[in-house]
This record gives sequence, structure tokens and C-alpha cells, in this order.
Amino acid sequence: MTLQKITPNLWFADRAEEAANFYASVFKDSKVGTPTHYDKASAEVSGMKEGEVLTVPFTIAGQDFLALNGGPVFHFTEAVSFIIDCKDQEEVDYFWNALTADGGQESVCGWLKDKFGLSWQVTPRVLTEAMIESADSPTKERVMKAMLKMKKIDVAAIERARDGE
Repeated sequence: MTLQKITPNLWFADRAEEAANFYASVFKDSKVGTPTHYDKASAEVSGMKEGEVLTVPFTIAGQDFLALNGGPVFHFTEAVSFIIDCKDQEEVDYFWNALTADGGQESVCGWLKDKFGLSWQVTPRVLTEAMIESADSPTKERVMKAMLKMKKIDVAAIERARDGE
């Protein structure tokens, strides 16, 4: 892994390698690098066991990440999430289903938590275009009203709201 200017570091209690492999299986253009392991000195300081996985570099959709097994000290919250830009309903459904599988949790307005507790926003491009890029306030209001009723985003319903139907 070559470090980019900013690399998200994801703290896991003890499932960093599992998480890296999971994310690489969900996203195209992904790979998992070679894990590092706790040596005697780092194990003594951290309270982790010598030989356990310490870090796992991985890339998903061309973005580098680092997964760290740091123990049960810190947990993910909704204060940080990753947005997935989806071209259509098929992509929305794919990512929604993959990331909520095996214990993930649906939330509202396209948000979810995966089985590791990491928050994602599964966002179709039509929503981004209508909410952020549009200068038309009535369009934004209609789209917002429609989105607030959804868990997983329904592209057709967003398009109808955008078009004033």
C-alpha cells in the first residue's frame, strides 16, 4: 500500500482482517494487502496478544484504507460514514443488500450500518443531483420530502419527486 495524502484508518476490536476481506469482496477495484502482526513490544503496550493481526492495508474502489485491530476501546458511530455514489437502482440494491447482510442494520434516508458497525450512505446519483447540484428550491424540497420517508433510496420515487409528479 502506498500512502495517499489522507488514508482512513478503521479501528476494530479484533476483526480487521475479516472486515478488509469483506469490503474487498463487496467493491470492484479492491484488494487486501499483507497484514502486520503484533510483536512482543507492541503486544505489551496494547494488551493484545503477540502474533495477532495488527493492521491490514486494503483498497476498495481505488481508495486506500487501513484496518487496525486495537481492542474494544473505540467503536464506530454515525458521526463518520462513507458515501457510495450509485448510478442506478441496481447499484443501490446491490450495495444495500451486501452491506446490510449478516447483521447489518438499515437506517433512514439511505443510511445503514454494516455488520461491523461502520456507517454507509448508499446514494443514487439522481438524489445528489437533485439535492446538491440543483438550484431549484421547489425541486430540492420535493426530493427531500420523498427521501425522508425512505430507508433504502427508491430511485424511481426520487425521480418522480424531482419531476413534480
